[in-house]
Amino acid sequence: MTTVPATARPAVRRTLLRLHRPALLVWTAFALLAAGELLWVHFSAAPRDRSCRSGGWCVYTAFTDTGNVVNLLGEALSYAPCAVAAWAGAALIGRELESGTATLAWTQGTTPVRWLTAKLTTAALPLLAGTALLALAYNKVWSADQDVLVTHWSWDRVFLPRGPLLPALTLCALATGALAALTLRRTLPALAVACAGTLAVRLYLRELWWPLRGSLHGFWPLHLAATAMVLALTALLTTAAYTVLRRRSA
Repeated sequence: MTTVPATARPAVRRTLLRLHRPALLVWTAFALLAAGELLWVHFSAAPRDRSCRSGGWCVYTAFTDTGNVVNLLGEALSYAPCAVAAWAGAALIGRELESGTATLAWTQGTTPVRWLTAKLTTAALPLLAGTALLALAYNKVWSADQDVLVTHWSWDRVFLPRGPLLPALTLCALATGALAALTLRRTLPALAVACAGTLAVRLYLRELWWPLRGSLHGFWPLHLAATAMVLALTALLTTAAYTVLRRRSA
């Protein structure tokens, strides 16, 4: 039986970080840009709109209007998990399975389970960090400036990115991409299926949490219930991914 030294595990993660550095840089740029826009809304756009409403005279376009910017950011954040799923299905896992790189790694001391775990955890940490910070920032800005926003907390573009539901959806997208790649073992089909599956969850999530409005009232009870649903789905998808991996590598 071949064992892997504990010192080899950090090396695997360092290799993964180097391999997917472009994706990490794109994600970092997206998170910084979104956070910068939220800061601009809170410290510049919202105070400007308040002064305009109190009798001041202001000129701005549809692309600098406070409500439009926040709505656009909300849409971008709520659909970002679809891009994560596509990347996970295609680049993170699908490409290595299709090219045979994964099989080679399995014959050189890295077990399939450890290989998949390293990939998922290495990807999940920066994704969770970024989405958690963006969710906190979005909730802070929306709560503080809702007097100048033409939005409601029940709208998807507000409901999804305001709390832990955004990181949960991102983890669900990662698990969806992994399952699609392990099942199909082809880059482009896995990309398409993972993106479509995450998009379906994003679009029809309301159908899951909306009936709870009869027993749960207000944003946070519904938001946390929806988060629990998505985390349960994520656990099922992750379990299915490891099950498929064990059968494929047996």
